[in-house]
Amino acid sequence: MPLPHLKNTHVIVQHSSPDTKRILKSLLNAGLNACNPAQAIADTLHLHKNRLQVQDIQYDLTHYDRIICVGAGKASAQMAMALEQVLGDKLEGGTIIVPDGYGVPCDKVGIFEAAHPMPDERGVKATKQLLALTQSLSQRDLLIVLLSGGASSLLCAPSIGLTLAAKRRTTQLLLRCGSTIHDINIVRKHLSAIKGGQLAQATPATILTLIISDVLGDHLSTIGSGPTVTDSSTFQDAIDILQQYSIWRKVPESVQRHLQQGLTTSNQIPLKPTRKTSLRNRHVILANNRQALEGVAKSAKLLGLKPFILPYPLQGEAKEIGSILAGFARDLVEFGNPVRPPACLIAGGEPTVTVKGKGQGGRAQECVLAAAQELAGLSKLFVAGFGTDGTDGPTDAAGAVVDGKTVQRAKKKSLSIEQALQDHDSYTFFQNIRSHIITGPTGTNVNDIYLIVAY
Repeated sequence: MPLPHLKNTHVIVQHSSPDTKRILKSLLNAGLNACNPAQAIADTLHLHKNRLQVQDIQYDLTHYDRIICVGAGKASAQMAMALEQVLGDKLEGGTIIVPDGYGVPCDKVGIFEAAHPMPDERGVKATKQLLALTQSLSQRDLLIVLLSGGASSLLCAPSIGLTLAAKRRTTQLLLRCGSTIHDINIVRKHLSAIKGGQLAQATPATILTLIISDVLGDHLSTIGSGPTVTDSSTFQDAIDILQQYSIWRKVPESVQRHLQQGLTTSNQIPLKPTRKTSLRNRHVILANNRQALEGVAKSAKLLGLKPFILPYPLQGEAKEIGSILAGFARDLVEFGNPVRPPACLIAGGEPTVTVKGKGQGGRAQECVLAAAQELAGLSKLFVAGFGTDGTDGPTDAAGAVVDGKTVQRAKKKSLSIEQALQDHDSYTFFQNIRSHIITGPTGTNVNDIYLIVAY
């Protein structure tokens, strides 16, 4: 099926080596193309007359009075645009919420931009509109939910009795304390009017959720905080997480009170599993981090590099992961382990950063900066880290690249790698030596890509 017109992502690699720029641009473009959300919709959904085939699921559209689309996330507008093309006149309309800069023109589906990762009033207003549309549906309707990374921040209507400001403060504390996305989303679910299955709870319609996964392991209850997924986490779990990261006493009193009251409430929020909800509610993963890594591997072969995908995702403190990547790089060059150069080691992941300094950066930039010191003197080798959404932390960079000359370039600029790591100021460091990877919004989000290339 021909795709609607899509804006191609333009990968800019700031580096002095033409070979590094050429190789890295090819690899990253291949990874992004492999998880193109519009292509994923076109490849997975097939309409023949009145029958919609979605993998092994078939929907007879004559059974439905209305087909409505709602959703949120960095890939959701691209998904909606492709869905309009697949369904044509059978799709009545819908509401999609995306971060600023991620909107694309749709004919029937309303696209609303809002702040990310810190929610704003635009997100609250759009979420309430999305909920109202969902609540208007009947048993004779089909609701198609489009989810991708960023949805949890964008679907931000707070629980009754909580304010957006209280949610923002709690989210900010969670983002800065080194908590995992899994833990963050457990807390978010218990402060929300839509997460943790509450979107599914709001309607009797048949629900099909299509997902571009930004969660390692593709856990449905974690992606976008699972607005259509039954959930087993509890209010006590949310309290335990805030205490574990030593921020329980720092969150607003209204949040503490809400969570404590939830321990005794008979109202089960988030939505708990029942047979009735599961029968009308299906979920399909369209693309994930593994597909992006495989796309990189295919490109590496075309470039004459032996690809090797690491069998486990990179998780943990970014600084520590960077040191591990440097060790892999040295093993690759000095011992030909696990493959002999020319080669490309490929990893996915989502390291965390426990922010203590006042600098600016992101997990991918901090990760590769931590590798730079141990690469000094190595030639024809680079290490790169890249956020597939085009944004690494609260910066305009998608990631960065380091090599055997990074330390030398830093010294010429009187820059200290140790100080930059201590201040969590990787963005400023790479800005000064011009070693950023810049794409702008890519329209997708499937975690990070980390590369070690010896050519």
